[in-house]
Amino acid sequence: MYKITQQLKNIGFSLNKLDYIIERNNYKREFATADYFCIYIFLDDIRIIVENVPYDIPGGNTVFVGPHKKIIFEKTESQDFFVVAFSSSFYERSTKDSLFLNSQVFFNYNSNIFVSPLKNIKEMKVIFVESMSNFQAKDEALYISAAHNAIERLILDALLNIPTEEVKNDPKLNYLNYVNRFNVILQRDFRTSKTVLYYSNELNISSRKLTEMTEYVTGKSAKQIIIDKVIAESKKELTYSTSTISQISYDLGFSDEANFSNFIKKHTGKNPSTLKTIK
Repeated sequence: MYKITQQLKNIGFSLNKLDYIIERNNYKREFATADYFCIYIFLDDIRIIVENVPYDIPGGNTVFVGPHKKIIFEKTESQDFFVVAFSSSFYERSTKDSLFLNSQVFFNYNSNIFVSPLKNIKEMKVIFVESMSNFQAKDEALYISAAHNAIERLILDALLNIPTEEVKNDPKLNYLNYVNRFNVILQRDFRTSKTVLYYSNELNISSRKLTEMTEYVTGKSAKQIIIDKVIAESKKELTYSTSTISQISYDLGFSDEANFSNFIKKHTGKNPSTLKTIK
């Protein structure tokens, strides 16, 4: 089984040449994306096999592959291939980021991959080879910020390549539309509202329908998405905030510290006081 790089493990992002990744994999060319989102920058022609389906990718294209996909890279003499891998927690900083990650770019219903042409190959080489290397050598915070911006640029370019009529005519995209709206409302209201019923009412659909949609798009129930969001924000507050646990529980919409502690213990196996000491 492929062992992820230390950088990907530590910060949730990595950028490497494909031949380096293959070398680390004992020269095996088969991988699994696991929980990570992957963007492959192919500056030369290559054939890949994703979920047992072959794709011939011309050079000058970016390929987006979502989590939990099996991918095989067929042999090629070229070395002009780059692999960008990142976790959702690394990229998601805003509701906009959530929408991007849950878009057709990574959850394409017609294919296992989404292919987007690179606008400027030379410029992309500068961004992903020279600039990223310079940022990494200078400062980790700058490197992380640059990485986030570079990912966003690739996703935005890809979104522009989704045909308008395709978006309008595909009924499955209606699920994505609702899930994206759910994510936006959740980001806005998770502190005060933590029930599926609240969000389904906001969307004017039934709770069952919302869960059907979220399970189709993300593989998770609406309830689990709400829990994951509250847990993620709780961990962030407990790790970085100087506020007391009581204040944090109040800020996150819990009636008292005991309820907050029970919630955290149930879903993480740890007490808030333990999480607050982990840096």
